[in-house]
Amino acid sequence: MRSSDTIGRHRRGSTESGFEHAALLYDDDEGLVAGVVNHVRAGLEAEDVVVVVLPDAHLDLVRDGLGGDAPGVVLQEARRLGRNPARLVPALHGFADQYPGRRIRAVGEGLWPGRPEDELAAHLQHDALTNVAFADRPVTMLCPYDTRRLDTDTAADVRAAHPLLVEAGDTVPNATFADPLKLAEAVAGPFPDAPDMGETLVYTAPHGPRTVRRAVAEHAAAAGLGADRLADLCLAVHEVAVNTVVHTEGPGILSLWHTDDRVVVEVQDSGYIADPLVGRHPPGPEDGRGYGLFLTHRLCDLVRMQSTRDGGTTVRMTMYLDHR
Repeated sequence: MRSSDTIGRHRRGSTESGFEHAALLYDDDEGLVAGVVNHVRAGLEAEDVVVVVLPDAHLDLVRDGLGGDAPGVVLQEARRLGRNPARLVPALHGFADQYPGRRIRAVGEGLWPGRPEDELAAHLQHDALTNVAFADRPVTMLCPYDTRRLDTDTAADVRAAHPLLVEAGDTVPNATFADPLKLAEAVAGPFPDAPDMGETLVYTAPHGPRTVRRAVAEHAAAAGLGADRLADLCLAVHEVAVNTVVHTEGPGILSLWHTDDRVVVEVQDSGYIADPLVGRHPPGPEDGRGYGLFLTHRLCDLVRMQSTRDGGTTVRMTMYLDHR
């Protein structure tokens, strides 16, 4: 065993080795602050670039715990940056690109009181996929999880997503670390069925995307979604519908519904997307597809996707009526 204050300790300014990914399992505020502060100070000593992303209340606790070291750390609020967890991968890639030749030391907490179940599932999927997205990048990541808020299945998924665990101040290899792609697929779904009160539309080329956009605009406006966010949702859904027309031979199915706090749009088609990170990184100029899903993640509050060779692709997009 080795103390958590030595996680990922490297030569000063070093980018040796690749991704290091640990879960910090804590059961009180003192355990959170001690684990995060040790992790951050080890990074500062090694001259890593350090970024901490936590919910507001925890951000304040860690800021106080860092004291005079706080100005040397980038501190960001998790609910704004990571409500749609798929935005976190490009955000960290972009942050790392600002500091070529430097190791990035990050802290990211994605579970907070009252977080909806679908957002939690999306965050767990993100946590698993970070092992793929940053496999060759000089990044050391610590993910705090409050064990008081984890049921048995979620706790098992959290452990399975991390090659390392920090418990009681010690960092240990995790014997239950799972295949990241299989875990990401497992925690992603299947999605709950759409409610019977919603609307359904079958669309085809060439006018399908325009028809879809009009149907979404009418439904979202009736639900009370504000004009700017309605426009964002229409653009996001249009991009997904275009993928159906361009990349599949069959029709697409649009499902629409809303609740007291959200508008949900789901698009299903027969296509298959092999890239598990699609939408989580900006496609390069040589890529033939992926721009639409990347834009969709940027526009919507939450995007969840399932794609199998036999079952086709389902993209479920959510916009909250009260933008938080």
